[in-house]
Amino acid sequence: TDPDPDARASIDAWCRDAQLPNLAPPLPFNTMEEAWPLDVETVDAVVAINMIHIALWEATLGLFKMAQARLATNTAVRAPLVLYGPYRRAGVVTAPSNEAFDADLKRRNPAWGLRDLEAVVTVADDTGFDLDLVDTMPANNLVVVFRRRP
Repeated sequence: TDPDPDARASIDAWCRDAQLPNLAPPLPFNTMEEAWPLDVETVDAVVAINMIHIALWEATLGLFKMAQARLATNTAVRAPLVLYGPYRRAGVVTAPSNEAFDADLKRRNPAWGLRDLEAVVTVADDTGFDLDLVDTMPANNLVVVFRRRP
């Protein structure tokens, strides 16, 4: 999903190139709006890849709010909200390449940029999620998993 039509066109091109039968076309979705792009009441997981650093902070707040409202509560395993991307930890950038990336993002839009992981964890806690996992990934990214509280 992506609110930007050009971004969705790019996603669609990658999907066509992959030629996988289980990929659906990208949907318009803006976490700062109330509209949910799928005709379902609940979902088993929410995954946001490379989103919160290239969006307004309000989009992160909206993501957690929507995940809290839509993630299933009647599962044996608490439903996850999975985030992937670069972060600052304790206000410190995790790698020089991330520092350059952060500067580039802020040149493009001053409201964008690497987020402090601790600030994201605070939002999660405030919206009913517990931090479950922080794992280092390639290219100086992190995978961060939150679990919805029952």
